Amino acid sequence: MNKESKYSGSIVNIAILSIILGLSVMMISVSIVTGFQNEISNKVVGFGSHIQISHFDSNNTTESTPISIHQDFYPNMHIPEVKHIQVFATKAGIVNTNNQIEGIVLKGIDENYDLSFFSDKLIHGTLPDYSTTKTSNDILISKYIANLLNININDKVNMFFIIGNHQRGRKLTVCGIYETGLESFDKKIAFSDIRHIQKLNNWDKDQVGGFEVILNDFNKLSSAGQKVYEAIPYNLNAQTIKQLHPEIFDWIALQDMNVIVILFLMIIVASVAIISTLLILILERTNMIGILKALGMQNMSIRKIFLYNASYIILKGMFWGNILALSLLYAQKYFKILKLNQESYYVSTVPVNIQFTDFFILNIATLIVCFSMMIIPSYIITKISPIKAIRMD
Repeated sequence: MNKESKYSGSIVNIAILSIILGLSVMMISVSIVTGFQNEISNKVVGFGSHIQISHFDSNNTTESTPISIHQDFYPNMHIPEVKHIQVFATKAGIVNTNNQIEGIVLKGIDENYDLSFFSDKLIHGTLPDYSTTKTSNDILISKYIANLLNININDKVNMFFIIGNHQRGRKLTVCGIYETGLESFDKKIAFSDIRHIQKLNNWDKDQVGGFEVILNDFNKLSSAGQKVYEAIPYNLNAQTIKQLHPEIFDWIALQDMNVIVILFLMIIVASVAIISTLLILILERTNMIGILKALGMQNMSIRKIFLYNASYIILKGMFWGNILALSLLYAQKYFKILKLNQESYYVSTVPVNIQFTDFFILNIATLIVCFSMMIIPSYIITKISPIKAIRMD
């Protein structure tokens, strides 16, 4: 192998490596960002469902205006996107135990409330069961509150509430301790039997603070939110989880810009690599191009030779790029190799969302862009003179 062949071989390897790294970084970036967005969204939805229905007069989220449970849309809301509807009520109170006090929001729920979100978030004890005819004293609290107040499973906690000018108390038993990592919610939310809040507020048994609507698909949140709003009475209001917590979802949406920047930079790197490689291949084989032209071969036919060669380089780089990206992503998914500070990022490990539809689009986009970039330098072949090219040494 001559010196020029060795040189071009090194350039080809660099081009393949650039495509491997570029594509794998794009796939990993999209997977991590969408995984992070999904994880945070699921946690917020786990605390408040997709859509909340409340009274228009409810300006304070912890002290809601009572609503009759007898509604046309409950318990069956005839909207295709709706999976489940459940009742809730909230009330602010103070936990007092072992000379420690802490303000929390007690969220009252009933036996139809979907607690499946907390199944894998439960670190001690069991989930509460409010299906009995007697009001249950079980309370589900977060690890943050448990550590702050130094309480554990089966411990008794005293909760105090201000009702008008009077103070009323409840003695509750800790049945379970959860941890979601979403500190803004873990710090203040505890779950109890809704009948406690009904009695504290002097509500009837058929009065609740509001309804929570769970959807089949988060991506249909906006359209479903409008349908739910149109299906409820005029004196009730329906708000999506994005409307209730805009600061969290606006922050999540900002992550998309990071992905766009990374995708743009990696596409540029891969394009520059393939353009440089094709130019070097053409220049090194100028003599051969001159001979082929002298033998009567058309410019398009010669260009196809180089385009096919460059396409092979692109496809080889893409193949190994996919292998590398998928290997790293599955390793992270199953072995949780990369850890995060949960207090800062709301998750304990780097989340990954392996969506083959996204990967397919990335692969097609990379192939199209790189192939388009090859067409421009291939025009150089049409400018090469056969006589001058053959004379080149």
